[in-house]
Amino acid sequence: MPKTSMFSITTPIYYVNDIPHIGHAYTTVAADVLARYWRLRGREVFFLTGLDEHGQKVQQAAAKAGIDPQTHCDKLAPQFETLWKRLNISNNAFIRTTDPQHKSVVQRYLQRLYDENLIYKDSYTGWYCSFDERFWTEKDVESGLCPDCKRPVERLSEHNYFFRMGQYQNRLIEHITAHPDFIRPESRRNEVLGFLQTQKLGDLSISRPKSRLSWGIELPFDMDYVTYVWFDALVNYISALEYLPREKPVGNRFWPANVHLVGKDILTTHAVYWSTMLMALNLPLPATIFAHGWWTVDGEKMSKSRGNVVDPNKMVDEFGADAFRYFLLREVPFGQDGDFSQSAMVTSINSDLANGIGNLLSRTLTMIERFTNGTIPASGQPALPELEEKIARAATQLPTILEQGFNALIFRDNLQGIGELISLCDEYIDKAAPWKLAKQPEDAPKLKTVLNYSARALRLLAVSLYPFMPQTMALLTRQLGYEVDFSKALPVSAYHWDSPMANLTIAKGASLFPRIESLSGTRQIKGELEKKLKQGANPVSDTPATPQPVPTITATIPLATSAGVVTPPAPPTPPAPPQITIDDFMKIQLKTAKVLSAERVPKSEKLIKLHVSLGTEQRQIVAGIGKKYEPDVLVGKTIVIVANLKPAKLMGIESQGMVLAAGDADVRGLLTIQEEVDPGTKVK
Repeated sequence: MPKTSMFSITTPIYYVNDIPHIGHAYTTVAADVLARYWRLRGREVFFLTGLDEHGQKVQQAAAKAGIDPQTHCDKLAPQFETLWKRLNISNNAFIRTTDPQHKSVVQRYLQRLYDENLIYKDSYTGWYCSFDERFWTEKDVESGLCPDCKRPVERLSEHNYFFRMGQYQNRLIEHITAHPDFIRPESRRNEVLGFLQTQKLGDLSISRPKSRLSWGIELPFDMDYVTYVWFDALVNYISALEYLPREKPVGNRFWPANVHLVGKDILTTHAVYWSTMLMALNLPLPATIFAHGWWTVDGEKMSKSRGNVVDPNKMVDEFGADAFRYFLLREVPFGQDGDFSQSAMVTSINSDLANGIGNLLSRTLTMIERFTNGTIPASGQPALPELEEKIARAATQLPTILEQGFNALIFRDNLQGIGELISLCDEYIDKAAPWKLAKQPEDAPKLKTVLNYSARALRLLAVSLYPFMPQTMALLTRQLGYEVDFSKALPVSAYHWDSPMANLTIAKGASLFPRIESLSGTRQIKGELEKKLKQGANPVSDTPATPQPVPTITATIPLATSAGVVTPPAPPTPPAPPQITIDDFMKIQLKTAKVLSAERVPKSEKLIKLHVSLGTEQRQIVAGIGKKYEPDVLVGKTIVIVANLKPAKLMGIESQGMVLAAGDADVRGLLTIQEEVDPGTKVK
C-alpha cells in the first residue's frame, strides 16, 4: 500500500488530437484540489498528468496537414499545458508518450513479458473501427456499424501480438473483493465485478502491424509491429516516475499511486487491462481507481456536431479560474453525471461566492475598518454565547470533516460543510448587529468579540477553500492581514479555532467575487435600484423595522428591451394603469432582507418559504419563485421586500413580506443588493 507520508495522484493522459473541454478540466481540477490539500497537510505529493500522442488518428491528422506526426503533436501539446496554467493546476510532471525515456520503459516491459511467455503472436479476424482504433466481435457489431461511434467498420484479418490477460481473471476478482476501495464509487466497482464474474476474460491485442500503423512505439522483439495504445499509454503512470521527477529514484516512493482519476468511459481499461498488466509485471496495484461521471450541457450530450462543447478557456475568460474550479466540484457529487449551464454557474457564483465568502469578508473588513481602525481586536465579552459556541464547535470540527471528505473524494460535501460555517457567521453578524454595538461604549467588549470571531472564521475558511480556489484565497488572507505561505505545509495552528487572530492590520481590497448579472433586464432594474440607494439609503440603519407581518406575492417588474435588439412588432398597447401620487408611493415601505434559510412548500412547484432577517427582526415569507430557483441558492442573498402589507396565508402558510423579482408571466430574476448593506436598510 502507498506510504502514508506520500501521496501520488494521476489523471488520464489526454489524447493530443482532442480540443480541451470541460471533461478534461473536471478531472484535472479534481486532481489538483487533492494535490493541494495533501501538500498543505504535510504530505509529499507527486501529481502527474500528460498526453497520449500515438495512434492512427494522430498519423492521419498529420498526413492531412502535410507534416510528420511528431511535429503535429508538438503543435497541439501546448493547448493543454497552457490551459493547466490558466486553471492554476499544480502538477509536478507533464508526460508525453513521445518522450524517448517513456518509449524506453515501455519497450523494457514489453520485452520482459515476451521473455516470460506472457506475450504471444497469433492471427486475428474481426470488425475494425478505424475511428476508435478498435476491433469488435461479431456480436458487438450491428448493421455493420461500430457500437460506440456508429461509423462503418471493416473486416480485417491479420497477425498480432497478444497479452495473456485472461489468466489473471480470478486473481483480479479476488483483489477487487478484498479491497473495497480499489474501484470507486461502489456502483462502478459493482459493474467491473459483474463483468468479471459473468464473462470469460480474453487475451488483449497489444500490437498493430507497421504496414497499417507506423506511428507508435516499436516492439523490441519484432520491428514490423508497434505497440497498441493500451500498453503504451497506461505504462505512463510508472515510466514518468523514472525520469520526470527532479530527485531520483522515486518509483519506490510514489508507487503504487494513491488515486488514479479517470472518466467512467475508460474504467475497464484501467481496472482490468492496467491491473492485469501490473500483476504480470509483479508490480503493486494502485490503491484507488476512481471513475467520475460525464457532463452534459443544458441537458444534452456534449458533442462537436451539436456545437455545445464547453471551452474551459472561455469559462476562465468570463468567470475566472477559481469560480470555474469551484463550480465544477460544487455542482454535482463527484462520481455522478452532471449538467453544465452558464445560468447555473452564475447562480452558484452569486449565491455561494459573492453572497457567501465574498460578502462575509467584505462586511467583516468594513466593520473592522470602521469600528477598530483597521486592526483585528482580541475577543472581549460574549455577544451571543449560544451562537458563538455553535460557531466554535463547527469551526473545530471542520478540519476533521475536510480530511475525511478528501479521503473519500466527496468534494461537494466538503464545500457544503464550508458553506455551513459561512452561513453561521452571517447569522451571527445579523443577530449580534455590531453596527448597533458600536453605538454604545459599554458594548465595546461584545463588538470586539463579534469582529474577532468573524476574522478567525475567515482565516479557517481561507485555508479550507484554498485547494479549491488558490488564487482567491491567497488574496483573502492578504486582505485579512494574515501572513501564510501556501507553497508549503501549513502549521497545525492554521486549522485550530483557538489560534490567536488579534492585532493584525487588515488591507481591504477589491471584492473577491463581484456579482454577475446574466439578464440585461435585471441588470437595468438593479442599476436603478443602486442609484436610488446611493441617493438616499443609509449604509447602516438604526431605525427598528415596524413589526407588521405582511403577505408575500412575487412582484413582477417588466424587463426593458436591450438597445439595438430587433424585436417583432409590439402587440396593441394595453390601457395604462391608474396613476398614483407620490403620497401613495411613500406609503410603500421597501427594505433589504437577508435570506437565512429557504425550503420548498410541500405540494407546490412554485412556492418557496423564506426565513429572512431585517436586522432587528426576522420574518417568514412565501414567494412564488420556485420554478426559477432552488432553495439552497437563495441562502445568503440580500433581497428587497415590501415590508408593510397585511399578513396573508398561501397554502396555509403565513407570509410576512413581498419579494421583488423581475419577469412577466415567469420569474426571471430576484432584485438583490450588490454592495454591503445591513438587513433592514430602507430602499428609496
